[in-house]
Amino acid sequence: MPRTDEVLADPRLVGAADRLGPGLVKQVVLEALARCRTGELSPGEVADAAVAGLPSAATTLRSVINATGVVVHTNLGRAPLSSAAVDAMTIAAGATDVELSLATGRRDRRGRGTLAALAAAVPAAGGVHVVNNGAAALGLVTLALAAGREVVVARGEMVEIGDGFRIPELLESIGARLVEVGTTNRVRLADYEAALSERTAFVLKVHPSNFVVEGFTAAVGVRELAGLPVPVVVDIGSGLLRPHPRLPQEPDADSALRAGATIVTASGDKLLGGPQAGLLLGDAELVERLRRHPFARALRVDKLTLAALEATLTGPTPPVAAALARMPDDLLARAQRIVEELATVPGLAVEAVVTAGAVGGGGAPGVELPSAAVSLPAGLAEPLRTGDRPVVGRVHDGRLLLDLLAVDPADDPVLVEAVRRCT
Repeated sequence: MPRTDEVLADPRLVGAADRLGPGLVKQVVLEALARCRTGELSPGEVADAAVAGLPSAATTLRSVINATGVVVHTNLGRAPLSSAAVDAMTIAAGATDVELSLATGRRDRRGRGTLAALAAAVPAAGGVHVVNNGAAALGLVTLALAAGREVVVARGEMVEIGDGFRIPELLESIGARLVEVGTTNRVRLADYEAALSERTAFVLKVHPSNFVVEGFTAAVGVRELAGLPVPVVVDIGSGLLRPHPRLPQEPDADSALRAGATIVTASGDKLLGGPQAGLLLGDAELVERLRRHPFARALRVDKLTLAALEATLTGPTPPVAAALARMPDDLLARAQRIVEELATVPGLAVEAVVTAGAVGGGGAPGVELPSAAVSLPAGLAEPLRTGDRPVVGRVHDGRLLLDLLAVDPADDPVLVEAVRRCT
């Protein structure tokens, strides 16, 4: 058996150590040597096996093709970033002028370009600020305005989102007392009016983003709530900045502010299509107060997020917006072309089918997005998911559907090759 240092001296592994780090490369070499001890490899095959076992990058995360039909898939990292956002993060990874004015050589406002882009994207916002996620945005508002005071919220908007996270528990953990009004399915303006007192900090309106209540229902809009003598905080959740023609029932930040909301909180990594971030938009004086709050430092975003968010706001159409704009006829044509390419695979039962996708990520609940998929045997789900370039679809009625709604057309050949390798 060769010694560890002899294997590590292989020029291919020396280069890999510079790229991936010596610890990771050494671990791969030790695994190859262990296979040699058991007789699985000959001594002369150890170095080649180690090179073959090297990961492509120094991270355990894998690049995945999202063929689930869910545009903003939480388990797959929500919004994929645009190429412009990725390039911006690469620039930001080095030394940058994130808090420096190159003109004066003095300290400047952090993330000024990002904040300017966000302000331009939401004209109705007097002030804007960015924190590390949507929950942090709502939490900062509550901490600054309602610690030791009351927040009035409709009973039907006391929602739980992902992983057991509950909005009421967040607010109460900060020291606010919730005053519930109305019933699960109906609330009126008079309910809010009756709950107000000198202890009321603000009225909170939460978009129930991952469920829909239908039937005998009633809710109070932002415009009506804005007539109350207290601030109105609107948590729209999904990060839609302006109305979207395919999502007419999804609230957006600009419309909420024009309707009279004092502050709007939202996420940056859902329908906006950017990195994980929390957006604070609204009254200029209040937003500045939130920015200067001592706890805001704990919620500060890093330079990578600032760069990616700015590029998302000012750059080309991000993948989420592109997916929402895809037409069902075009998707079906793509599915049929893929089926034609796979028709030469012996014994493979494959066809193009019409499907319905979803927005996902807690956005536009109940909205079906017309789509198309490549239908394959369900037994291919695992080998496709564990292949060199993982493809994640969904199994429905005993068939694996590779839905194309969230798949970049440039990845269609990759998808075809992945299927061929599994058959």
